Amino acid sequence: MRTVIFDLDGTLADTSGDLIAAANATFQALDVAARLDPGTDAGTALRGGRAMLTLGLSRLGPVDDALVDKGYPILLEAYAAAIDHHTVLYPGAMDAVRALSSAGYGVGICTNKPEALAETLLTRLGVRDHFASLVGADTLAVRKPDPEPLRAAALRAGGDPARCLLVGDSITDRKTAAAAGVPCVLVTFGPSGDDMAALNPEALLDDFADLLPVTRGLIG
Repeated sequence: MRTVIFDLDGTLADTSGDLIAAANATFQALDVAARLDPGTDAGTALRGGRAMLTLGLSRLGPVDDALVDKGYPILLEAYAAAIDHHTVLYPGAMDAVRALSSAGYGVGICTNKPEALAETLLTRLGVRDHFASLVGADTLAVRKPDPEPLRAAALRAGGDPARCLLVGDSITDRKTAAAAGVPCVLVTFGPSGDDMAALNPEALLDDFADLLPVTRGLIG
């Protein structure tokens, strides 16, 4: 079976608001004056917890990596407690997923969000059952851009890893697809959308309504 594997944060859903809230709660718990802005810092939020903590702390001076390490589990706890207060699926995302499934493609998720958090979020959003596989940052011993999580997501969705396509929003997704030797489609509607063309993916996606024909053109 041919499969389409999606990244989660910044691709299927805008999770930046809840991630930034968790980062700011972490800074407060650490008693540091750093704060992130939901508008201007959304792109960094979608690169993960450590990236957010590093950005906030860098605005105060040299970054103490030990403080980032101390803050990371606090951030995960804060995020888990309020994972879906601001998060929304991008327009047309689930219509595209349903169209792919109806056309015979297996559909799964490969994310660098911890698996349990991804499972919780997708369940809260009411869409978990639409995905045949979910591989998170800690599902395997490696994470993206290593190609093995992508291959595992394709296999667990009932597909051939050599006949999959990765839909993402970052250089990490681009590198993952390249390492696996499969096409990559990068979305342009996220906070870093203007930067996607420079990564030379096999296709850029401005609207989820176009994903099915793009997929057919790339993997048949």
